[in-house]
Amino acid sequence: MIGLKVPKKEANRIRLILLEKSFLDHHWKIRRFEENVYLPLNQTPCPDFLKELGLQLENIVETDFEELKKRPRNIEDYLQGRIPPEKMEEFKKSFDIIGDVVILEIPPELEEEKYLIGEAALKFTKRRSVYRKKSAIKGVVRTRELEHLAGEDVSETIHREHDSRIMLDVKKVYFSPRLATERKIVGDQVQDGEVIIDMFTGVGPFAINIARRSKLPNVKIHAIDINPPAIHYLQKNIILNKVQGKINPLLGDVAKVLKDLDVKADRIIMNLPGTACEFLPVAVKHLKPGGILHYYQFSRDFDNPLEKVKNAAYPRQIEVLDKRKVKSRSPGVWHVGIDVKIN
Repeated sequence: MIGLKVPKKEANRIRLILLEKSFLDHHWKIRRFEENVYLPLNQTPCPDFLKELGLQLENIVETDFEELKKRPRNIEDYLQGRIPPEKMEEFKKSFDIIGDVVILEIPPELEEEKYLIGEAALKFTKRRSVYRKKSAIKGVVRTRELEHLAGEDVSETIHREHDSRIMLDVKKVYFSPRLATERKIVGDQVQDGEVIIDMFTGVGPFAINIARRSKLPNVKIHAIDINPPAIHYLQKNIILNKVQGKINPLLGDVAKVLKDLDVKADRIIMNLPGTACEFLPVAVKHLKPGGILHYYQFSRDFDNPLEKVKNAAYPRQIEVLDKRKVKSRSPGVWHVGIDVKIN
């Protein structure tokens, strides 16, 4: 193939010009020999262009170049040529990485290619296990069915988020790595000495994030969940993150647990966007005057969740501190977060 022989001291200047003019062939490696460099070309430059470079026709040579192997940039690159292009359009390009576990969303149209996709995800992410979502999140324990596609069939892992380590089993508990920013936003608001209720704690990512902070040595968090495996892993995470004494893990229905606990909180976290609204009266009852509520709901706007909080708080007055679209759930529907002070 054709190449351009240039003096080594001029190579970088000429390479940049060839790059700008789209003459450089990116599929081949540049060759370097003693005083000269050979640049791979995708077309033959005209004499006038060569003259501008300070070169002549003699600088155009026939030579061999080594093919440049590019590292795949995404899972689709690993699947290039192995799945028809029309099917690739159906593939969900987003996926979750939780510790050493990858969780994919694969549409029914790609059922026959699911193991091929799983292997591609394993190679691209270099994680240990790859699973596919087989159902939506369901039940009071908020879990989903997963199908093993590639790697080891090991669903227990340790996920690192900010300064925290979260141990969990993706088959037994709910956990979303996409809420990492939201957990930091809430944690940044906490003041030392606060009493906090984390009403649907799961394996405790909100609670652990807050308890790990060195500026909050006297914070007390009551972390509640109805799912036994979630509380099991929360107890492990308390030890793993060395926050014993700051988090009180509690198993059971949140309304019954709080009735027996009889505690008033400075701050309550309600991250159960599907059904948290059912527990708003309980939350308001256990929130101190001037306490802050972090309420989450699936909604198309902020008006509906705000109305629900206002109705549950009546006759107490509410002050909206912040409202956020945390992440998209479906077209037009968001996982929204609202920070409200209830006076």
